[in-house]
Amino acid sequence: MFIGVLLVVTWLVLLLRYPAKAVPVSLAAAVGLGLVATWVVWLDNREARQLARLELRISYAPQQCPADRPLLLALNNGNDVPLTELRWRIAAYAPGDTVDLADNQYAAPRYRGPGQLQAGADWQDCLPLPPLRPGYRPQTLEFRAERLQGHFSD
Repeated sequence: MFIGVLLVVTWLVLLLRYPAKAVPVSLAAAVGLGLVATWVVWLDNREARQLARLELRISYAPQQCPADRPLLLALNNGNDVPLTELRWRIAAYAPGDTVDLADNQYAAPRYRGPGQLQAGADWQDCLPLPPLRPGYRPQTLEFRAERLQGHFSD
């Protein structure tokens, strides 16, 4: 914090004392900072569009999965580039409700996708249940993947 204040004060002193030299340098720095900010926003939007093209379905399927991992995940990469990493958290909702019934604490399971999923490919896996609030049964709930974070190869 102190260093930032010191830099701003120094820049203002230089701008007032030597305006002929400080203004072009300040404008060049502002243009450079604007270019970097534009590039970061573009990359962030591109990643958000790629994550939106992923099709992720989670269902409670104790018949198809082991007892300790009763959630069936089906993932389809609808992008033109391979998926290299994917992380998410699972939320549980009663049908027609908007209150998350998963008790996501620090000890809750961490969910990760396949290491490499080619463009257009499918992947299935069985996942453990997140801890649920008391009084709710998993067979009556809808499960959704939220807070997706992923990386794609360029």
